[in-house]
Amino acid sequence: MSTLLTDMPFGIDFSVSENQQMVGQMAKDFAERYIKPYVMEWDESQHFPIELFKHLGELGMMGVMVPEQYGGSGFGYHEYVAVIVEIAKVCGSIGLSVAAHNSLCTGHIMAFANEEQKQRWLPKLATAEWIGAWGLTEANTGSDAMGMMTTAVLDGDEYVVNGSKNWITHGKSSNVAVVMVRTGEKGDSKGISAIVIEKGTPGFTHGKKENKLGMRASETTELIFDNCRVPKENLLGKQGEGFAQAMKVLDGGRISIAALSLGIAKGAFEAAVAYAKERKQFGQPIANFQGIAFKLADMATEIEAAELLVMQAADLKNKHLPVTKQAAMAKYYASEVAVRTATEAVQIFGGYGYTKDFPVEKYYRDAKLCTIGEGTSEIQKIVISREVLR
Repeated sequence: MSTLLTDMPFGIDFSVSENQQMVGQMAKDFAERYIKPYVMEWDESQHFPIELFKHLGELGMMGVMVPEQYGGSGFGYHEYVAVIVEIAKVCGSIGLSVAAHNSLCTGHIMAFANEEQKQRWLPKLATAEWIGAWGLTEANTGSDAMGMMTTAVLDGDEYVVNGSKNWITHGKSSNVAVVMVRTGEKGDSKGISAIVIEKGTPGFTHGKKENKLGMRASETTELIFDNCRVPKENLLGKQGEGFAQAMKVLDGGRISIAALSLGIAKGAFEAAVAYAKERKQFGQPIANFQGIAFKLADMATEIEAAELLVMQAADLKNKHLPVTKQAAMAKYYASEVAVRTATEAVQIFGGYGYTKDFPVEKYYRDAKLCTIGEGTSEIQKIVISREVLR
């Protein structure tokens, strides 16, 4: 099967709509005013600035794709990508949390909840009155999601949930979580279900906050369930559909991580260009030296290629066309580009790039998560190769 864009049964409109411009500019202005002054303070202290997300919610950026009837902005994936990119250019941590809230928890409910469930949860999530979490990964089942140990057993009108989830964004501060649980045999894709669990439900607690290399202002904790009784009406879709739901949610989530990667790469690149123009050695700006100029050329080219992949995936998602391969390609390539770009940015800054007085060391630390979260680069290659060989 050909993968050439010219052979695809669709065309990408490269023009930027008025909505995209407006939303992108709003996110950029917000990031400059409310995020940039506090980036290193939040990073050093691992502070999760929950009030900032409430403010983002007031502006519609925590429910970008949620229909207006549920209190959201009612935009598409291009506007959503614009929000993530502009925020991530300033702070990857905040971009990650905005992405996780929108794509995973809110996105899962939006895609698979019934009308009563949507009315119950979406308005609170879209406005960030409630912060959302999403639980798939466990301590011993990262990429091997079908081996999960967290169980939910139906007892009358309630599911009794036992187990734990690891590496959960907003695990402590979230008000509601969409959790994948085993309702059938271990290893059976039809043995997994998705259930919504609200904060305050007896038996539902969180574990320790992870002390991370990067993305330190984005809260990551364990979720713990100890005979946690959840009403059976909190089940999303039918019992046994959870794994299939999660894989579809991850298709959209991978576009958001690709956008996050793109934003980090752009932030690191812009910092490197500005520094290369002002830093002088041997009587001239270091940008004049081919060794530096060629690094910038490679960075610029890879960023534009990554952006095209992200745009393609967003376009397919907007048109409700199959997006598994393109989302995996965008996530895989953009995340690796973010790591390479941040690495070269530190190199261009030299010794200064290794200090916290300049922004590129944080891009360097933040970028690495993009190659791990929501499916490692290796998992993306498996997804891509399966699609290519189908």
